[in-house]
Amino acid sequence: MTLAPHTIHAAAGARKGTRRLGRGHGSGRGKSAGRGTKGQRARTGGKSRTSLLPFKRILARVPKLRGFNSRVPKKEVVTLQTLVRVAEEGVVVTPAFLKERGVIHTVEKGVKIVGNGACAKKIQLQGIFASKNAIAAIEKAGGKVLF
Repeated sequence: MTLAPHTIHAAAGARKGTRRLGRGHGSGRGKSAGRGTKGQRARTGGKSRTSLLPFKRILARVPKLRGFNSRVPKKEVVTLQTLVRVAEEGVVVTPAFLKERGVIHTVEKGVKIVGNGACAKKIQLQGIFASKNAIAAIEKAGGKVLF
């Protein structure tokens, strides 16, 4: 006999037959078909939820968020008055400079200068966001805002 795709098959005894459930007492799996007696799990469609348990446990650990809580961190806010107090004339103000002075806690979130007061010093902002009023006040004093 020649070897061809239609002649290839598994060796005798290599493949075990599927167990036929619910085919009479003589089969050894008749009556309840290995499902025990009665109850939801003995019925058709009744299944255990054990496969979902790991996912449910992980989900239960995640805290619930009430209302709208953005996952984007808010920038640290510094007022124009604080900026004028900590910065010298003609200095370039960066997030690292503000952290060094103890004005902000972390550099990673970013910084935004707010306020509509007056700015008496010539200050340069670099890598810092600012409100329109703060930009106008800084530029009026002769400073620059570089992004």
